[in-house]
Amino acid sequence: MTPSSRYALATGVSLATVLFLLFGIGALGIVGDGDRDAVYLAAPVVALVVAASTRFRPRGMVLALGAAAVTTVLAGAVAIGMVATDDVAASVADVVMLTVMYAALFAAAAWLFSRVRASGA
Repeated sequence: MTPSSRYALATGVSLATVLFLLFGIGALGIVGDGDRDAVYLAAPVVALVVAASTRFRPRGMVLALGAAAVTTVLAGAVAIGMVATDDVAASVADVVMLTVMYAALFAAAAWLFSRVRASGA
């Protein structure tokens, strides 16, 4: 694969992860009804801010998506606190599973961008 095609693949995985997160929040909800799922929106915002500040270069995208994965885990910790202390429709196990899934998808996208950098781009 060329560096351009690797970058395109990594970008596609990144965008698909964000869309999957948005659809998951909108259609199903992670934490339950209401606006409690908004904590998970911090991850795409962090990714966008870091990516823009690093001019969308592969090394910066690794940092951006790594930061999005960490932010997703932090949002999951906040969500677990909401589920544990409030009567919401979600279970702690569901929140943990979904948080791990989204964080892993962001981490996979970061890994793909690291492969772009390793190939000389």
